[in-house]
Amino acid sequence: MSALLPALAGSSVIYGMGMTELGMVMSYEQLVIDAEIIKMTRRIMDGIRFDDERLAVDVIEAVGPAGTFLNQRHTLKYLRQETSTSTLFDRDMYDHWVDNGARSVTDRAHDEVIRRLENHKPEPLPEPVAKAIHAIVEDAAGELREKKAFAAKKAV
Repeated sequence: MSALLPALAGSSVIYGMGMTELGMVMSYEQLVIDAEIIKMTRRIMDGIRFDDERLAVDVIEAVGPAGTFLNQRHTLKYLRQETSTSTLFDRDMYDHWVDNGARSVTDRAHDEVIRRLENHKPEPLPEPVAKAIHAIVEDAAGELREKKAFAAKKAV
């Protein structure tokens, strides 16, 4: 959750997603977990909106001091919109979690990694972009060959 403080401070870059071992190792599972944390961070950064619809003074008056808001359409509508939801982090009761196999967040992240690797169909780059990247790589390879040739001559 160290992403939250830079986000609250106004940073436009959050660094380190998927990294472990001081950034020396990348983990697909950690990347999936971090993406979920960034999703929650973005939700926090959206803030709390105050308007007549969300304040729902009419609903408050209709329910009254001894009533419940849980059966109100307004509550259901905004509960779904305003609550941070996750399929990765299990927020179930402990006994239910144990009954369902006591799977860790890493286990669920691994399942998500496998699902994405098996199902993701990347779109090819547009031809002009692919050509531009190829040209950059060729230029870099040429520069590297020149440096190696220069170093070889210097060593002789």
